[in-house]
Parts: sequence; structure tokens; C-alpha cells
Amino acid sequence: MKALINDFSLSALVAGFIATVISYAGPLVIIFQAADSAGLSHAVLASWVWAISIGSALLGIGLSLRYRVPIIIAWSAPGSALLVSLLPQISLNQAVGAYMVASLIIFLVGISGAFDRLIGKLPAAIAAGMLAGILFSFGTGLFVSLRAKPLLVLAMFFSYLLVKRLSPRYAVLAVLLVGCTIAFATGDLRQDALVIGLATPVWISPEFSLAATLNIALPLVMLALTGQFVPGMAVLRNAGYSTPASPLIASSALGSLLLAPFACHGLNLAAITAAICTGREAHEDPTRRYVAGVVGGLAYLLLGLFGATLVSLFSAFPKELIAALAGLALFGAIAGALAGAMAQPDDREAALITFLVSASGMSLLGLSAAFWGLAFGIAAHLLLSRRAAPSRAAPASRTLGSTTEAAP
Repeated sequence: MKALINDFSLSALVAGFIATVISYAGPLVIIFQAADSAGLSHAVLASWVWAISIGSALLGIGLSLRYRVPIIIAWSAPGSALLVSLLPQISLNQAVGAYMVASLIIFLVGISGAFDRLIGKLPAAIAAGMLAGILFSFGTGLFVSLRAKPLLVLAMFFSYLLVKRLSPRYAVLAVLLVGCTIAFATGDLRQDALVIGLATPVWISPEFSLAATLNIALPLVMLALTGQFVPGMAVLRNAGYSTPASPLIASSALGSLLLAPFACHGLNLAAITAAICTGREAHEDPTRRYVAGVVGGLAYLLLGLFGATLVSLFSAFPKELIAALAGLALFGAIAGALAGAMAQPDDREAALITFLVSASGMSLLGLSAAFWGLAFGIAAHLLLSRRAAPSRAAPASRTLGSTTEAAP
């Protein structure tokens, strides 16, 4: 506790808080859609929000303190999207059984160490290209939101540039304050939507079926490993952290398994929001950025307990404020990922392919753009490397496990 107090900083606090806000801003809406499509009661929905929030909180705090690394745990957003179409076709009890099967499979992958061996062989440029592609839409979302709220977004944008020049660590904090002030002054902050209410967990007895395992469990496993843990580890490696993946995967899966009976569909390593906490905006000293992970976990804990309040809070903020905040907070991460993708001349074309596919948002065979970006990028890397091997004098490109911190 003493070390945590000594390492505390305002910039880390802001980074952790904003990461949590952005975690809820978009993915939570997908959960509401899934609950609505399945006709779930408000009590079950509140329990679902409580479970994913409490799980993300306890895992994020514990792992950040254990490894002294800013580790952000979140629920599977692609998994939530998958459930929008699948939940109406299956009972909630069978869905919970499928969640438990998926968590058990991911746990076994984590403790086996296979994931560490896989990412240890992934070229750094391809991992960075995938990360840049995933974050790309958040950067462009900032400017897309200009059409609806030009005053709000421009004020946040120029506040970022001004404070970035004067005091870079507090640029994102300034953006948050300016955005909230303008939203309040212009009446865009709907105070009447705010309510106070606690979430209560609801136990759902699991039922196991082959259909639920094939249609829900296995896709959730694929989405978690390829769409969440791979980019999540890429974020950590890109920031210079060498934390092993196995304990992070195993811990997340175990937490998901324990919380599945309360409607938790899966917890995993965050990527987009984690990028906010791993960069210089959180703190100049990488060894003190873990505070952002702890703060993010505490914010999850508080917001998860007040489930009804959480829902009303995000309905009160204009969506353009959230979009602008996310884009500006991720500027440094996007720049670092693009720099890493283009850093190795031999892997530049493969990294570009990875970036373009990941940024496209395409979906094929139920798998996300991040998965296909990785697949196309690795295929390009293997084909181009073999072709260039006889004339290559430079040493082989670095792997994901040896990347250093990206430039802001």
C-alpha cells in the first residue's frame, strides 16, 4: 500500500478513470441489445452488468498490483455482439453453461503456456499493425463526431493540443473537463436522466448442451483468444512490458468461470482501453503506470455496484463527447502502433496489410477483423520473408516479445 501511495499520480488516475469510462461507453450498449433481443428481465441485466464489472475490477486491481503493470480487464465486446443473435435461440441456463465451458477451455489454454509460445513468434511489426488497425476507428471517430457537435468536439480538440504543448501529462484531463463543462453549459448533459440505484446479483443455474457448446462456447473461445488476448498482449508488448500471457489468461478465465452463473459471458485482457493506461500520458515512468490499472479497477468496482446509476450516467453524456474523448486519449497509442508497424523495412508490407484488414472492420465466418488482419499479415510475412531470405543481410525482425515502448 505504501508503494502504491508513493507511485500515485494524477495523470495515472485520469488514465484509469477514462479507460473505464470508454470501456462502458460502447460495449455496454451491446449488452443491452443482447439482453433486449433475448427478452431478459431488468434484474438479470443488472446482474450481468454487476458480474462483468466486479470481475473486471477485482482482476484488474489484483493483476496490476501483482505484476506492477497497468493491466485492464474487460468483458468481451465481440462476444457480446455474438450473443445478440444467439441468445434468443437458446435458454439463459444453457447460455450460462456455455459460458462456463468457454471459460474452462480458455483456462486450460492459459495454464498450458501455449499462448506465450505463439505470441513469442509473432513479428512486432504485424502486432503493431493489428493494434493500429483496431484503434483506427476511434481516431477517425473524433472527426466524424464534428458534424453533430462542432463546438464541443473542436473545443476538446484544441484544448488537447494546447495542454499537450504546455503539460502533456494532463492533456486528457483537460479534454475531459472542457468536454463536460461545454456539455453542461449547452444543455447536452441530461441531468434528469441520472438516478441512484444498486445492482443485485441473480443466480442462474447452468445447463449444459452440445448445441450451446458448439454455437456459443467455441465461438466465444475463438473471439477471446484471437480478438481480445492477442491485441491485449500486443498493447503490453508495444509499451515495453514483458509480463507473461499465461497467468493473465488463466486468471481472467477463472474469474469468468466463477461469475458465469451471474450472467458473466467472459472476461479478458482489454486492448483499446489498456492502450490509454500503458502510454506516457499515464506517467513518464513505465514502472509507475500500474497505478492506472488499479484506479481503473476501483472505478469498475464503484460503477458496478451502482448498476442503475451506471446506465443512467452514460445515457446522460452526449455520444459525441465519448467519441472525442476516446479518440484524443488514444492519439499516443495510435501513433506508437503506426511507428512500430513501419519500423522494420522487411516487414513493412506485411504490417500494412495487417493494418488495412484490421481497420476495415470486415467480418468473415463469424471471426473479427482483428483475427483476419493477423491471419493475412502472417501469411504475407511468411511468403515475403521466404522470397527475400537469400538476399537479406540484416538480422530477422524482432518478435512481439522484444518490442520496446512506442513513441507517444
